[in-house]
Amino acid sequence: MERWSGRVALVTGASAGIGAAIAKVLMEAGMKVVGCARRIDKIEEFASEWDSLPGKLIPYKCDLESEQDIIDMFKWIADNKELGKVDVCINNAGMSTSETLLDGKYENWKKMMNINVIALCLCTKLSIESMQANNINDGHIVMISSMSGHRVPPSPATRFYSATKFAVNGLIEGWRQSVREIKSQIRISGLSPGLVETEFAEAMTKDKDKARKLYDSISCLQAVDMAESVKFILSAPPHVQIHDILVRPTEQVS
Repeated sequence: MERWSGRVALVTGASAGIGAAIAKVLMEAGMKVVGCARRIDKIEEFASEWDSLPGKLIPYKCDLESEQDIIDMFKWIADNKELGKVDVCINNAGMSTSETLLDGKYENWKKMMNINVIALCLCTKLSIESMQANNINDGHIVMISSMSGHRVPPSPATRFYSATKFAVNGLIEGWRQSVREIKSQIRISGLSPGLVETEFAEAMTKDKDKARKLYDSISCLQAVDMAESVKFILSAPPHVQIHDILVRPTEQVS
């Protein structure tokens, strides 16, 4: 990770869970990390708490459902004298509702597509444009997908979410081919976790007890496990592109 010291990373959904853990690991490697989310207050707390780490966390408020917010964020990074560019982009933000397909609502499907797929795609596009504009040929983009992008889970409540993650896995390969076509050495990688103990289940179900029951059912992955997986991806030598890491809890059945 030494070669990333002093360079700039963007982490979406950095206010909790996997995104926060990734931001911390990148700071430990000496990176300047732009952590974005709607809940900027949480990122500001982390920035203060982790102030002694070698890197720096720069909070930025961004609603990933808004195209203009995303465009403005990249312009702000480009115009910021301390930053100026994006060397690494971690597309971590994602969400789900607990509706079945039969009970699903149009506005919730649209929200999931906007955050899980379209925002991810736009952040990837703008990151590559930033890298090219700054002659960065060794940049890296990591998309946080899911085991639900490799098989439709048995839970009826996560099947549309699963469809968005199948889309993400298609985009990992689509973007990989796209950067090869422009003769760039920028790498595109994915990380597909199984059940990780974060705020995700509670946000999805709106039921703290139900979420706790799910996480207590097995020994879950932890956010730091996923952050270490991202560190492994970024540590690979230039001739090695890690395409997608699939990680399940040992006890997970599906």
